[in-house]
Amino acid sequence: MKTEDQAWRDLQAHASAQLRTGFADRALRAARGPQDATWLQFNTHAARQLRPGFAERVLRAARAAAEVPSLTSQFTLSAVTAAVCLAAVVFVQDRRAQQADERNLADWERIVMSAQDDQDVDSI
Repeated sequence: MKTEDQAWRDLQAHASAQLRTGFADRALRAARGPQDATWLQFNTHAARQLRPGFAERVLRAARAAAEVPSLTSQFTLSAVTAAVCLAAVVFVQDRRAQQADERNLADWERIVMSAQDDQDVDSI
C-alpha cells in the first residue's frame, strides 16, 4: 500500500507531465505583466491612434456633464415628480372608491333579495 506522501508525489509527477514546456516561465511573465519597454510601445501606439486635442475634449465634456443643474431645472423636476405622485394617489383613491361601491352594491342586492324572499314566504 502507498503512503500518503508517495500518492502526492505520484500525483505531482503526473500533473507536471501534462504541462507543456515553458509553462512556468509563461505563468511568471503573465503574473508580472509587460516590461517597461513594452508599456512604452503600448503608450506610443495608443498616442498615435488619438487625434490632437483629445484630452482637452474629454475634460471639457466631463466638466460640462458635472455642472450643477440650474434652479429652474430642479424646480421643474420637483413639479413633475409632485404631479406624477398626485396622479398616482388620485388613481389609487378612485380605484378603491369604485371597489367599495361595488362591494356595497353587492351587499345591498343580497339584502334586497333576502327581504323579497322573506316577503314571499310571509305572503304564502
